[in-house]
Amino acid sequence: MQAVKLSYTIVNQKESINLVAGLAASIWHEYYTPIIGSAQVTYMVEKFQSPDAIAQQIHEGYHYGLLWLAHDAIGYFAAQVKQEQLFVSKIYLTSAHRGRGLGAQALRMINEVAKQRNCTSLGLTVNKNNHIAIQFYLRMGFVIKEALIMDIGEGYVMDDYRMEKTLK
Repeated sequence: MQAVKLSYTIVNQKESINLVAGLAASIWHEYYTPIIGSAQVTYMVEKFQSPDAIAQQIHEGYHYGLLWLAHDAIGYFAAQVKQEQLFVSKIYLTSAHRGRGLGAQALRMINEVAKQRNCTSLGLTVNKNNHIAIQFYLRMGFVIKEALIMDIGEGYVMDDYRMEKTLK
């Protein structure tokens, strides 16, 4: 059986921004509703993953990548250089493509982005109740650095761990 090869394209046009926003709404409502509830998911998608929010983040220096499997968009990531660290603010795959090693491939591509930008580490935050993702990041070499509670408005908080991985 031939290995599945993931690729990505840079998101910088209205069409690709809208595609990411559509993926975000679908993925977030499916995955995060059991963890943080429907109301907070709806709020966070509008605040952080709407086409306008994504366009603003790109303008602020976020690097968005649309993940492709052959001709199908199956996920996305976003990252921003913060000093010598590439902060991975988003990395998501559709439900049909999780658990197949594609997340690890995506993270390897993000490692390459970090190296191209002369970063020495990766950083991210992950919800404390997102046990599947936490275990994935630990397997990928991340360590938990601290617990965070961040106010995101409208009475909602992000109750996360900050994780880091040193790049070789």
